[in-house]
Amino acid sequence: MPYVIASPCIDVMDKSCTEECPVDCIYEGERKLYINPKECIDCGACEPVCPVEAISQDRRVAPEDEEFVEDGRRFFTELLPGRSEPVGAPGGSHKTGPIGVDTPMVADK
Repeated sequence: MPYVIASPCIDVMDKSCTEECPVDCIYEGERKLYINPKECIDCGACEPVCPVEAISQDRRVAPEDEEFVEDGRRFFTELLPGRSEPVGAPGGSHKTGPIGVDTPMVADK
């Protein structure tokens, strides 16, 4: 996964990153944003605009936030509470709108 959104985004969701993303790969949960690893083109446009510095490349995630690398994948591949199917790779967050639910890890923080 090229880029990951970690703990500083929880309950903040500034969304500046969504405006900068040229491929619309940043999806909105209930409390946090998630980057779709299958749709991200690793351009880095989102990283400098995040006011809470929650975005980094997966290999540069702060040690205390390493769990967010795998959790970002789970958001798209596993069945989330209240959904009938995984989010998958629908081709852009504007096609889905806000997902409105988080992974269990984020929901429990």
